[in-house]
Parts: sequence; C-alpha cells; structure tokens
Amino acid sequence: RPPAGGHHQGLPSDASGVGRASRRCLHRCHLVASGSGFGYGVDVRTVRRSHGTGLPHNTREKGLRLSGSGFILYKGMGARLERALINFMIDLHVREHGYTEIFPPFLVNAASMFGTGQLPKMEADMYKLPEDDLYLIPTAEVPVTNIRRGEILDEDDLPVYNVAYTPCFRREAGSYGKDTRGMIRVHQFDKVELVKLVKDGTAYDELEKLLENAEKVLQLLGLHYRILKLCSGDMSFAAAKCYDIEVWAPGQQAYLEVSSCSTFEDFQARRMSIRYKEKQTKKTKFVSTLNGSGLALARTVVAILENYQQADGRVRIPDVLVPYMGGIERIG
Repeated sequence: RPPAGGHHQGLPSDASGVGRASRRCLHRCHLVASGSGFGYGVDVRTVRRSHGTGLPHNTREKGLRLSGSGFILYKGMGARLERALINFMIDLHVREHGYTEIFPPFLVNAASMFGTGQLPKMEADMYKLPEDDLYLIPTAEVPVTNIRRGEILDEDDLPVYNVAYTPCFRREAGSYGKDTRGMIRVHQFDKVELVKLVKDGTAYDELEKLLENAEKVLQLLGLHYRILKLCSGDMSFAAAKCYDIEVWAPGQQAYLEVSSCSTFEDFQARRMSIRYKEKQTKKTKFVSTLNGSGLALARTVVAILENYQQADGRVRIPDVLVPYMGGIERIG
C-alpha cells in the first residue's frame, strides 16, 4: 500500500514538511497552536546539557555499572519527576481525552510482534528471550493493539481508545551516531502510548485528534515544540501517514522527538485479523489502527530540565506537575 496523499516521496529526513508548532516557535514553523510559554530563568546559552552527568536526580554512571551503556538510573527527585509525568499523562488522556487505561505485559510472543509490523524486518533491534520465544516490547503499541487480535467487533464497539504506560526496550542496532549521549538515546525508556481502533474511513480524522491529544501534554507543560509531517522515506513501512512531534531542548540547541503519531489504515488489522461487523449491511470490514506516543518520557524530562533551569541551577517544576510532585515547586 502506498503512503497517503500529501507526502514527499522518498526524501531524506531533513526534507520532511514542517507543520504547526507552539506559539514560541524558533524557526521553520507556522505560529498556530499556543503554548503556555518557556520557563526560562537563565540565559539559554548557559543552560546545562542534561546528559545525566553531574545531575543529582539521575545517575548515568550507576546505570552503566548495573546494565552497561544506554541505561539510566533515576533517584530521589528525578525518580519522583518521572513518576509525576507518567501519572499526569495517564490522567490527562483518561479524564479529558476519553481513553481507557491498560497495563499490559512487557513480554510478547512473535505473533504479536508480527501483527504490529516489528517482525520480521526489525528483529535485530529487539531484545529476545530465545528459550521462551518471547520479546521485550519496544513500545506498548505491540501488546495493546494485539488485545483484539483475531476478533470480530460490533460496529458499536468502535472506536476503541486505549492508553498504556510501559517501559520500552530497544537494541537499536545500527542506530548509533546521533543523539547517543546520556538520556537522549537509551535502550530502556518509559513511554505513555495512545492506541486507537476505528471504523474504516475515519482513520485520518482520528489521526488529527490523536495528534492534538499528544500536543496537549506539551502545551500544559509549557514546552515549545514543532510538528513534522514525515515524507515516505522517513515513515515505517507499515504506516500510511505519520507526524512527529519534537520538543525544543535549549541545552542541546536542537529539537528532540517525543512522539510519533501514525495511522496504518488496515495494514496491522489484516495481519492481526481485527474486524468489525457493520450494523446495517452486516458486512465484515477490517478496522483501521492508529498509535502515537503521549509522550516518551526520557526526552520530555530533558526538555523540562533544560527549559526550566533557573539562575541558581535548580529546576522549576511546571505548574501542572506540582500537584503530582506533592507540592514541590523546585528540585536540584
């Protein structure tokens, strides 16, 4: 199946189209959506780069000692900030966006990985337990989308909106060479994932809603971001249309991807045999599937540390997270 219309065909990653971005856009963006603004209390040129070195709230060296490179250990207020972000994101998507929370297994079988498209193409990037023929999940997309594998739903059962927090595990063989320092690219990271099963013909409207749900997290956190509509060369082979959301990290002087929102039309549904029966015609059709991060945690933490660092070196907690931090307004 070719990608949906409106995509550049096979262009390199730096040629992807730039979509809407938060109000405090720095470059190459249309000023459409509004955010609550930066939390700068210090000249951005002096912002500490949050790679995990020398910061009291996470310990890169301890993660290296325990598991090797590409792993992070959070402690104290860093661990609390991570947990606060997870709870905030889950609450937002459940209470305001209508998702049902799922807490899935972190190990899945090969059929599940095939259903969502990770196998066979990306097997080298997965962590596998060969004795049990199970894989550590690279994203909650895998178990959550597969919940309905092999089922025929009633039309009234759709749409299905699910949200899940899980750790994610990725070997990412061959991916190194960019964003490899500290907390930017790691083998294990936390993520809140949004998954939708919808009726045929509604996927693209649902994708825009999914994108808005992910954006809302950054808007409430007061973080500057931009949205890219990916060209076909940057999309996964399973996706029909995809947006990336990138958050601005002033210490890196770069945008970091924190979400990728995609529709797969009926590609995954055909692999998993997820169908629904139309009420009037009694015909059976494949559902359309969508997913997106809402959001990935490690890079969101980096953006908070770098955008909210104050002149005294401490980090101000975004207002929306203060209740989740037990009233704590600054860490460091």
